[in-house]
Amino acid sequence: MRLGLIVNPIAGMGGSVGLHGTDGETYRQAAALGAVPIAHRRAGRAVRLLADAIPDLPVITGSGTMGEKTAREAGLSPVVVPVRSDPTTSADTREVAARMLEEGVGLIAFAGGDGTARDIVGVVGTEVPVVGIPTGVKMHSAVFGNTPEAAGAMAARYVATPDQVPLTRREVLDAGDDPGHVAGFSVASVPFVRDLLQPGKATTALGDDASLDRLCSKLAEEMAPDHLYVLGPGTTVARILDHLDMEGTLAGVDVVRNRRMVATNVTAAELVALLEPGVPATIYLGVIGGQGFLLGRGNQQISPEVISRVGEENVMILAGEEKVRLLDPPVLRVDTGVGSARPVMLGYRRVHTSPGRSTVMKVVT
Repeated sequence: MRLGLIVNPIAGMGGSVGLHGTDGETYRQAAALGAVPIAHRRAGRAVRLLADAIPDLPVITGSGTMGEKTAREAGLSPVVVPVRSDPTTSADTREVAARMLEEGVGLIAFAGGDGTARDIVGVVGTEVPVVGIPTGVKMHSAVFGNTPEAAGAMAARYVATPDQVPLTRREVLDAGDDPGHVAGFSVASVPFVRDLLQPGKATTALGDDASLDRLCSKLAEEMAPDHLYVLGPGTTVARILDHLDMEGTLAGVDVVRNRRMVATNVTAAELVALLEPGVPATIYLGVIGGQGFLLGRGNQQISPEVISRVGEENVMILAGEEKVRLLDPPVLRVDTGVGSARPVMLGYRRVHTSPGRSTVMKVVT
């Protein structure tokens, strides 16, 4: 089977600097804020695993940073489709995907986020199966591996033994017009390997509303003086700000001290600067419904360095009982690796579901 490989080289750059994607001019804004490319390194983790499993794997890919560099560093000898733009654009992604469709590839592995998934599936539909290597700011769609390694393993298994790996239809999701809203845009064909393929994002169960509201009201009321509170994105944690009568950034990270907003929509670097030695701090994290992700999906500002400064014991996880109950498998996940940094928050963690009630869940990569 011939593999198509597409790397969106600017995917994920916006995450650490508080941007919610890296499309169009947002790339230049991210670069101006000090963001650096991460897609090549994360894609490399998946492609190296693929190359080790199938050393003579035939590959067609975009030139330069759009896949050629990643493939060659993994020891593969790809057929290269020239790409003209620098930086690359969504039009380049669609053009390379169209070429792969013409060439009859059996699978497209792509490194990017929801926007990249939309571009590729918009061209190939369900005619060519796809596997997403998670490198974007947000990955709500059910086409991605849980980690780059999971994506590489899933692709390798399908390429080597396609008759043993069933294909499933999965929805491609992306941010809608309203903040925090996610919409469906298309359907993709994806190799189904249960423990490797992430589910799609699900909405909060309505039955969780009252208990979460009481919990967040209590947390707002009990905020200690001269204590920094880092509030992650999502509707669950946003309830705390509601009870403080503050308006934050639903899709970003905000910081409160002495019941006042210290900073809003902060970057990873700004968070590190705020976390001065000796200043006590707490991080409030929500859980992505259906997926169970704590870190690595839309909250890259809360980096391993930020977690280290605050202390893992000072990270408080908030989620409704129904949201937790519906997770399948019943685990929480982190996907924070960019370079050599070790994963954080692994092991067993307490999830607070209402005042005085919590449950213990395992956190895995």
